[in-house]
Amino acid sequence: MLDRLHEWGYREADRAAANLTELLVRTAVADGGRRVSVHLADQNRQALIVALSHQPGLAVADAAVLPVLTGLGAVSCGTDTAEDGRRVWAVLDL
Repeated sequence: MLDRLHEWGYREADRAAANLTELLVRTAVADGGRRVSVHLADQNRQALIVALSHQPGLAVADAAVLPVLTGLGAVSCGTDTAEDGRRVWAVLDL
């Protein structure tokens, strides 16, 4: 993930990006699915990092992780649950 941000010309937010990604992945893994996917996008000097648990049938998304993501540098974050599992995401200024 950091390699991709570097390819896109962003190097200033390495620590925050790594910390946010780690927490997003840990949160998705805790759902107990057999796989997790991480998605990355950039726009207007911001990165969107999304982790998807691929664990269907989860109850309503738990928002307890959101203040922690904000504390790690997310300018916006959220979580939702759909048929394909829980999505947890964070937006980071680059």
